Amino acid sequence: MIDAAARREWLAPLLDTALSAGAAIMNIYNAGIDVREKQDSSPVTDADEAAEAIILETLRTFEPALPIVAEESMAAGDGPNSVGRAFWLVDPLDGTKEFINKRTDFTVNIGLVVDGVPVLGVVYAPARNLLFWGDAEDGAFVADVADGQQGEARPVTVRPEPADGLIAVASKSHRTPETDEFLSALPLKDSQSAGSSLKFCLVAEGEADIYPRFGPTMEWDTAAADAVLRAAGGAVLNPDGSLFVYGKPDFRNGYFIARGDAALERFMAS
Repeated sequence: MIDAAARREWLAPLLDTALSAGAAIMNIYNAGIDVREKQDSSPVTDADEAAEAIILETLRTFEPALPIVAEESMAAGDGPNSVGRAFWLVDPLDGTKEFINKRTDFTVNIGLVVDGVPVLGVVYAPARNLLFWGDAEDGAFVADVADGQQGEARPVTVRPEPADGLIAVASKSHRTPETDEFLSALPLKDSQSAGSSLKFCLVAEGEADIYPRFGPTMEWDTAAADAVLRAAGGAVLNPDGSLFVYGKPDFRNGYFIARGDAALERFMAS
């Protein structure tokens, strides 16, 4: 089984790989984006495919027996038929719609799941020059990126519940009536919109307190940033308060609520 020592050995090359994938994405972002449709009518670009190729090449050097569930490979019918106790989840370009519209809320996501729990995650926002990572044993961190090079790591932790009201973050492109209903019951100070897995990272670094998602996502959309949030002291829960887990047969997520301070679990459905 994959232990903390193995994860520490893999972290530096994972961070380098995320930076390389981000650089490939930004080259296409700046040169011009050719958009195509996958079989499910969702958009895909050369950037998704280029970034995934870079990531897969690195992951295969770590532990060849570990299954890799990557978005574009799965869409092409080239993913694993099943996974065991440990596997990778990869979204090479989370927030493709943000990318296509030349916004900055898109990320490279690489996550490792063990026994249903994301224990290692790297999230890189190349248009924002921000690199996040987290490990279940070692905590969560963020670093600025300049000229493709990672700067000094800064630890991140969720913040205590604020006395003057919560800051919620919700999907920019996929907000639903159920989301609005959930938010209406919270003691909110402010509600913000963001794209991609950056929503988890905002909670992880104490810029927001809660992120509800009452809409469809896939496991590769969430695992990496979920690992960052859990490493920062937060959690991702089902709406009934039970722990959100990975490794479902179709890799489709149900609804979830990502929270910072544990005190916020009182807002989960009983």
